[in-house]
Amino acid sequence: MHDDLRLKTLAHTKKILIKIGSAVLTGADGLDLNIINSLVAEMSGLVRQGYSVVLVSSGAIASGKHRLNITGKLKSIPEKQAAAAVGQGRLMRVYSKSFEKKGIHVAQILLTLADLTNRQRFLNIRNTLSTLMDWKVIPIINENDTVAVDEIKFGDNDNLASMIANIVEADLFINLTNIEGLYDRNPAEFKKAKFIPLVSEFTDEIEAIATAETSSVGTGGMKSKVLAAKKVTAIGIPCIIAPGKKRKVLTDIISGKEIGTLFLPMADRLNSKKYWIAFTLRSRGKLIIDNGARKALLEKGKSLLPSGIIDVEGDFALGDPVSCVDGEGTAIAKGLVNFNSAEIRKIMGLKTAKIEPTLGHKDYEEVIHRDNLVITKAKHNVR
Repeated sequence: MHDDLRLKTLAHTKKILIKIGSAVLTGADGLDLNIINSLVAEMSGLVRQGYSVVLVSSGAIASGKHRLNITGKLKSIPEKQAAAAVGQGRLMRVYSKSFEKKGIHVAQILLTLADLTNRQRFLNIRNTLSTLMDWKVIPIINENDTVAVDEIKFGDNDNLASMIANIVEADLFINLTNIEGLYDRNPAEFKKAKFIPLVSEFTDEIEAIATAETSSVGTGGMKSKVLAAKKVTAIGIPCIIAPGKKRKVLTDIISGKEIGTLFLPMADRLNSKKYWIAFTLRSRGKLIIDNGARKALLEKGKSLLPSGIIDVEGDFALGDPVSCVDGEGTAIAKGLVNFNSAEIRKIMGLKTAKIEPTLGHKDYEEVIHRDNLVITKAKHNVR
């Protein structure tokens, strides 16, 4: 059955980001070659139809574990990194050989969070991905597990995929997993769990029902998939969480069939730069603001001036991402500061005319300009 809402939502889709989880790619004997070949055939068909496809693929650690005859979960970071080092080459070789049979070239891209938090590197990656898509080459992206540490880890490939969706300005994000989609409770524990085919807006209920359980071969449970959906829909990209082992899953999704859970784009969307600030960058400190500044940011769309700041937490540099917090501790906004923390401590509470006499210079009047500031709304879940 074709769904009119889905057909309408997907009507102008040209660029598709597909994320495939470890639980989809792996079987009893390591990588499930039948599943991989089936999905590759479908993705190749999409390229022949004129779609641009970008693939975020898990599976390196699972592949390495199988190659090394390791069962169960790996406990330490070095163990995971070593398994990824063994498995990543094999994973790419399998993809490359399978796509080559369909006449399509692939490119391997391994990233850490540091590659995306630097704006210049972010733009360089965007340009590289754009060129590959122009050449009809499918980029295959994974976290660079071998070198990543906690400070530069995405956490899981669902989060990585949501960031890549922003970089390539995808029209659709398909997240392939090992169950049908989102349920009102964990179907592995509750037989009466009800399937949710459509999420038109994010509510506390939707987030609460997504569990964080992971499989022995994956790092992201349903919770991370729902959070990834929330992030991409914040910039107007529809997301579908669907069963990756289902035959013709991609073909059926593109044809508008009701498969998986569709998350509709939010009406109030962030642009690409503000998404980068909100979801890619991690806050380096806090600015505690008064009620006047709170009102100016939330209701009037103004920049943050020094006069509205009553305290500064943390040490940070000019250009760093910083959270704006009200007197009750509620995060109001996040943005890139025009002064370092020491300078802001000197000028906080002052009128803009006092900046130059106090600091000896005044390159900016605003501590955070509204163009570099994202309002923290509950539906955007800015961290």
